[in-house]
Amino acid sequence: MSESPIRRLAIATSVIVPGIHPDDAHLAVSLQRLGIEPTACVWNDPDVNWSHFDAVLMRSTWDYFKHYPAFRQWLDQLPVPTINNKALLRWNSDKRYLLELAAQGIEIIPTQIVPASQLQQTLASMPVQQVVVKPTVSGTARHTARGRSDDVAFNQIVAQLPLEFDYLIQPYVPEVVSDGEWSLLFFDGEFSHAVIKRPAAGDYRVQSEFGGTAQAIEPDEALIATAKRALAAAAAIGHADIAYARVDGVISQDRFLLMELEMIEPFLHFEGRHEAAERFAANLRKRLAA
Repeated sequence: MSESPIRRLAIATSVIVPGIHPDDAHLAVSLQRLGIEPTACVWNDPDVNWSHFDAVLMRSTWDYFKHYPAFRQWLDQLPVPTINNKALLRWNSDKRYLLELAAQGIEIIPTQIVPASQLQQTLASMPVQQVVVKPTVSGTARHTARGRSDDVAFNQIVAQLPLEFDYLIQPYVPEVVSDGEWSLLFFDGEFSHAVIKRPAAGDYRVQSEFGGTAQAIEPDEALIATAKRALAAAAAIGHADIAYARVDGVISQDRFLLMELEMIEPFLHFEGRHEAAERFAANLRKRLAA
């Protein structure tokens, strides 16, 4: 009986983290044990021969939003499948999807989307409140501003935001600072593990680049079910095949408000959770075999 052929999986990275990220190290080891050869490849490296691989797994492509047209073109031209699939990646790359999920009954932070040219006019027409402004295509809090809608200094910052983007305007939710932001990880629709992320003192951004921290936490069944409903809403829109997802949100007034679905390059928080990395690796083997 012949052995199963070696599968070759490209781990798409970026110049920010060109190799396999330490958080994904056990995932890579687990893939190798299952007969899958993972190879880190910078997504926009012109020398990579993508046809050499059976599939591409997005991991630390953490600059795609800085090169968005090129990223979309790269996806279109990839000669092999991606995990998650290309249609899902395109849909998830623009945060307009939040309004589509809201139309499916998912509770999100109230969101307006306006072009840059209308930002100041829109803010002037709003009730005086703390708001967060960020591009629909962005990451790591890039071009994100927080302030009062009637504050002159804040509006000066808003006036300097790049004109080529459309922006989300959302009320600032103080529980992100006081209670933390939840991240629930799902693989093939099944809950795996969760963390709660908190910003550094004096900040509101939970990303590690700004001093944010993440701590393992066990959500209750009701919260897991709420997060699953967000994935079900994505499926109802036409994105049912979700290999991996991170559901980010905040609990405000006893309600879980969805902040983002991360299905392109989410940090998966595998540190100290080897069993989760091994489950994901096993799921990937099934997908590659299919």
